[in-house]
Amino acid sequence: MAGLEEARAFYEEYGRSMLHRRFPDYEDRIAVGLVGRGSECFGYDDAESRDHDFETGFCLWLEDEDDLRIGVELARAYRELPHPAARQRSSMGEERLGVRRTSFFYRRYTGSNGAPESWQQWLALPSHALAEATNGQVWRDDLGRFSAIRETLLQGMPEDVRRKKMAARAVEMAQAGQYNYDRCLRHGEEGAAMLAAAEFVKAAAGMLFLLNRRHMPYYKWMLRALGELPLLGELSPALAFLLTGENDPEGQQTKAGVIEDVCAAVIRQLQAQGLSAGDWDYLEPHAFSIMDGIRNPEIRALHVMEG
Repeated sequence: MAGLEEARAFYEEYGRSMLHRRFPDYEDRIAVGLVGRGSECFGYDDAESRDHDFETGFCLWLEDEDDLRIGVELARAYRELPHPAARQRSSMGEERLGVRRTSFFYRRYTGSNGAPESWQQWLALPSHALAEATNGQVWRDDLGRFSAIRETLLQGMPEDVRRKKMAARAVEMAQAGQYNYDRCLRHGEEGAAMLAAAEFVKAAAGMLFLLNRRHMPYYKWMLRALGELPLLGELSPALAFLLTGENDPEGQQTKAGVIEDVCAAVIRQLQAQGLSAGDWDYLEPHAFSIMDGIRNPEIRALHVMEG
């Protein structure tokens, strides 16, 4: 059974009755679910995931004023549940389950007590932080405040910010992949070429998530999550090939060719979404075309690679 399923079953068997029995006046004010750090929150856990920092449990999110009233007692009640034995905690491990303030949970990811309040905050936030803040499942939230912030993080990125980030990814793809990769090979710098390919993969993945209006998780789960995207998710094997495959000129599968194929697919999607009006094969001019569509003059005035 996957970690999310185990957590839900544990809550249904023990947590729900505990809340109803011991906190009847507050149970409709407590959000419950499993969201945040850990492969199980993304649904990517397996047997290997359980060797460290794995524990069956769930999260209880409180409003600040409710935490002052019942936080300590609720935390004690949660610890008294018949939890299965936890795995060994690594040096980087931390307590992820149990009672948390909604404001503290989101502050970890956004730097504020909820969703970003300005375009500057949206532009500065890394995608992996937003992915962690919105993964997993929320099973109960009668009050709706935790879920309202979650929905804003999922759907509320300003369009001008999305375009700015896409322009930056387009330039990175052009420079690292279409220009520097093959150039490094011609210089005999194979190591530098591999680094260029890796930079291209990161930029391309970021572009694909933005085209899908989704947040990209950190590098460990990037390619797996990319394969689940409805738009251009089929490019995941091509990007993996750039990292792990070998050039085969006789078989006509070269990394330079794969890079061009990926760029062509991205360009078609940019055109389909009305983000670029050009028909160039090189991605850099598309970046400036994307910038032209930004309405906010402050964002449009930023350097093309910012974001």
